Amino acid sequence: MFDGDHPAPLLDVRGLTKSFGGVQALRGVDLSVLPGEVHCVLGQNGAGKSTLIKILSGAYQPDGGTISWQGNAVTIANPVAALGLGIATMYQELDVVDGLSIAENVFLGHELATGGVLRGGEARRRTRELLTRLGHGSMAPGREVGSLPAAGKQLVSMARALSRDARLLIMDEPSAVLDAEEVKNLFRVVRELTAQGIAVVYISHRLEEIREIGDRITVIKDGSSTAVGLPVAETPTPELIRLMTGRTVANVFPPATPPAAAAEAVLTVTDLAVRGVFEGVSFSVRAGEIVGLAGLVGSGRSEVLETVYGARRPTAGSVTVAGRALSPGSVTAAVDAGVGLSPEERKSQGLLLSEPIYRNVTLATFPRFARASLLDERREREVTREQIESLELRPADPDRQTGTLSGGNQQKILLARWLVHGTRVLLLDEPTRGVDVGARAEIYALIRQLAAAGTAIVLVSSEIEEVLGLADRVLILADGRVLDTRNASDLTEHDVLDLVLKGSAA
Repeated sequence: MFDGDHPAPLLDVRGLTKSFGGVQALRGVDLSVLPGEVHCVLGQNGAGKSTLIKILSGAYQPDGGTISWQGNAVTIANPVAALGLGIATMYQELDVVDGLSIAENVFLGHELATGGVLRGGEARRRTRELLTRLGHGSMAPGREVGSLPAAGKQLVSMARALSRDARLLIMDEPSAVLDAEEVKNLFRVVRELTAQGIAVVYISHRLEEIREIGDRITVIKDGSSTAVGLPVAETPTPELIRLMTGRTVANVFPPATPPAAAAEAVLTVTDLAVRGVFEGVSFSVRAGEIVGLAGLVGSGRSEVLETVYGARRPTAGSVTVAGRALSPGSVTAAVDAGVGLSPEERKSQGLLLSEPIYRNVTLATFPRFARASLLDERREREVTREQIESLELRPADPDRQTGTLSGGNQQKILLARWLVHGTRVLLLDEPTRGVDVGARAEIYALIRQLAAAGTAIVLVSSEIEEVLGLADRVLILADGRVLDTRNASDLTEHDVLDLVLKGSAA
C-alpha cells in the first residue's frame, strides 16, 4: 500500500468541466493521483464519476479544465492516446471477448505480429508472464475466456492493461460481480500492482471496501469535487456520507417494526429442492416480516428465490401463498398469487432498459390497462406518476428511458412495479447492488415501509450487514442446505461467517 509520502502526482486534474446539451455533468472536478497509491473516487449515482472516467480514458473530451500527466499538460484525444500515456480503464461491464483465448484477449488491439503473421507462441509466453505477475501463473493462456468466472475475466483485463505498460489502472466497480473470496483475491492483486509503483483509481459504492483497500479518497457531488485526497484512515464514514449526499445519515437502517405476533404466514416453503442446487429448504414468512437468506455465492440463495417465483421448477417440495399451493415452475401462477421478484441482475432480468419508465412500472399488470385489446397509455402514465411521487423517483418523468436512470432509481422502478400489482410476497435479490449510499438509505426505508404495510419480504444480499440490518429472521445457507435459522438481533456478522464457513467445509 501507499506509504503516506507525497511524491509528485502521476495524474493531476484541475477544474474539469463537461456538459451534454443543456446538462452540466462536470462543474469543476479536481483529482490528484500519486504513483503507487489506491485512490478511491466516491459519489452517488449521477455525481459525474462515469463522465470523469470517460474523459480520462479518452472516450470524451472535456469542455474546460486541465489534465497533467507526470507533470506535463496533456490532451487525451482518444482511448489509444490514453493507453499510449499509460492509462488503462477496466469498466464494470468487462470488455473481454468470450470466443477468444486469454492470450488473444490480452493482446487484442495490439497483436504481436511480423509481416502480418501473428506470433501466437510469443503472445502465450508473455501472457503467462503477466498472469504470473498477477499471482495466477497457473492459468492457461490458451484457455477460452468465456469459460472463466467473472474474477478470471477481471484478471484478463488487468493483464491486458499491464501488456500496455499501464502506469495508472482505473477500476470501475470491480467487485460488483465477485463473492467475498474473489474480492480478497482482487485486493491482493491490487496491492501487488501498487507495490510495483502502478497507481489505481478505485471506484466503488462499498465503503467497507474503500476502508480496506484505499489510501486516499476524492468525493464528487453534483459534478463537483467536494473533497480531494482525503486520507482514508483519518476520515470517518459519516463525513464521507455528508460529502457525498450533502446531509448526515445518522442511521442507514431505519428502525425495525416487528410483525404482529398473531400475523399469519403469507408464504410457506416446505422441503423445497432443485436437484444439484439446493435441498430441503423450509421456511415461512408472516405478513409484515422480513426474512433474510445469508450465505456465500453458490450457497443457493438466489436459486431459492427463483424457485419460489416459479422461474425454476423444483424437483421436490412445495410453495404456498396464503394457504394456496402454487403450480411448480410457473411464474404466472406466482404472480397471480401476489408474488413479486426483484432479480439480482435487474438490468438483464428485471427491466426493459429501452422502454420508458411507465411501461416498466406496469409490466406485471398490463390487463388492468387494456381497453379493447389496446393499452391505455394515459392511465399507465397516471399510475406511474403516483409511484414516482411516492418513491421520490428521479427524474420525475414517466416517459424517460429506463436505461438512462441510476441504479438506485432503477431499483425503485422494480419496487413500483410490484406496488402497483399489489404484491403480498416480495422477493428481493441484491436490492442495493450498484446503488450509492444515499439511494441505499432510501431503498432501506422503502423496504421497511412495505413490511410495515403488511408485505411479506424475503431478502438476499451478499452484504451480511445488510441482511442483519433489515431482516427480522435469518436463514443461513451453505452448499444448498439451511444450516440454521435465528432472529437477526441474536446474530453478528462474525456469527454468520463462522456458521457459513463451517457449513461449507463440512
